[in-house]
Amino acid sequence: MIIGANGDSLFKRLMNAMGRADLAEDPRFAENSGRCKHQELLDQAIIEWTSSNDASEVQAACKAAAVPCGPIFSIKEIMDDEHFQSRKCFEEVELSHGGHLKVPAIGPKLSWSPGRTDSGGPSIGQHSDEVLREKLQFSEDEISALRNDRVIA
Repeated sequence: MIIGANGDSLFKRLMNAMGRADLAEDPRFAENSGRCKHQELLDQAIIEWTSSNDASEVQAACKAAAVPCGPIFSIKEIMDDEHFQSRKCFEEVELSHGGHLKVPAIGPKLSWSPGRTDSGGPSIGQHSDEVLREKLQFSEDEISALRNDRVIA
């Protein structure tokens, strides 16, 4: 969960939502400079509260207190989320060996030029000879030696 409550009034609302009126009214925390000075103490209080409630309870309490917050999704949760899917945040690309891979799509989506990923990228070593020969001027013997020593694929 990410909670955005570093403003003075947001901080007080969060502390009250956590049942910590003592921290909301503590003069040490009246301004951001004091909260920064005592960050470890406040972080511990927030960790204790969020750890003792599930994410939906924390989110509901923050919403009721008008404190911005939201879940932090894992990659799997992002991929499975209907909002991300409906916004077409992912696209499938073909890999050079023939497989397919879901990747983040280009954003924002523009009606005349929506953008897309044309390739999943080259396979490992696909351009090694070209780069070594043409860009770095390596000889065939030097390239063979690198390959024999397993420096390149």
